[in-house]
Amino acid sequence: MSTWNELSRASIDDVLAWASGESWCRAMADCQQDAQWHAEGDVWTHTKLVCHRLEELQEWSALSAKERCVMLFAALLHDSGKPETSQLDPQTNRIHSPKHAIKGERIARDVLRSLDCDVASREEIARLVRFHGRPAFLLERDDPKHELISLSWLVKHKLLYLLARADTRGRQTPETTRPEENLHLWKMVAEENQCFDQPYAFANDQARFLFYRQALSDLYYVPHEDYRCTVTMMSGLPASGKDTWLSEHCDGLPIISLDDLRSQLGVDATDDQGTVIQAAKEQCRELLRTKTSFGFCATNLLRSTRKRWIDLFADYNARIEIVYVEPSFPILLQRNAHRDRRVPEAVIHDLASRYEPPTWTEAHGLAIV
Repeated sequence: MSTWNELSRASIDDVLAWASGESWCRAMADCQQDAQWHAEGDVWTHTKLVCHRLEELQEWSALSAKERCVMLFAALLHDSGKPETSQLDPQTNRIHSPKHAIKGERIARDVLRSLDCDVASREEIARLVRFHGRPAFLLERDDPKHELISLSWLVKHKLLYLLARADTRGRQTPETTRPEENLHLWKMVAEENQCFDQPYAFANDQARFLFYRQALSDLYYVPHEDYRCTVTMMSGLPASGKDTWLSEHCDGLPIISLDDLRSQLGVDATDDQGTVIQAAKEQCRELLRTKTSFGFCATNLLRSTRKRWIDLFADYNARIEIVYVEPSFPILLQRNAHRDRRVPEAVIHDLASRYEPPTWTEAHGLAIV
């Protein structure tokens, strides 16, 4: 079995058997853990225990087939970042794996993309991997309520809570650093704020937008939604179909395209992009000043890159809609091979290994197509 369609219907034992032959899994088997935190041994031994602890949870049978699949792969990959981050502290002789969840998120995306997993499931799994350690340390947060509300638009707290419980029960250790009482507190705070089974219900899209920009002083404040215009911001790898989507859905609107500007200015994609960015900013400002809605086409693969453009649009009180386009990888490479402005395949693979798909925390609206 080597495709998502097959593995998503397989049993836990069959998925574990498949994983055992993968290079990222062999790396986990070779990665030892601190005996005081993980007396069960290496990362793969712990991972197998966590996967089996899932089906022992009382709530497991009530989950949908899709939720069980998402949970299984989140458990399978939750510590996949440890082999690349584990290090021995020479002073304490303890093994630590700093930021292994961040690395694991990227590994999860790579693994699931290679299986041709659908984007929605892949991103749900990747973010569960990214945040799997958060519930155990809620009491260390300055504002637990803010923590729960903030994450509710990134992960389903119900699934994160169950994953954290399985993770805790998959450890054999005399040093209890993750008591289940902390996990129950996570659930309780999420339920109190009505975001255990669903994202937190902000007053409107603008309230959510301001909250994540740290500009909402009161959760109960209802900001006025009187946007000057709408900016449809594309995001996606080269040859993913961004221009096609805009032509089909934003016909008649002005389109600002970084690729078009490069051609007009005679700037290659590998050259310094300063003049292209400045020209794009000025075109955006002209449209924003006249309250004209428009489409903005660029790869916008990194959150930090998107934020710079979103800050500009928000300064003019525009409603910002992000459209993320991602066809299957073989189709994308095929499209790229037939483009006039073909991007080297090695570059696309590099971009795919580093990209950060947009989330609901960034804009007023999000569409994944």
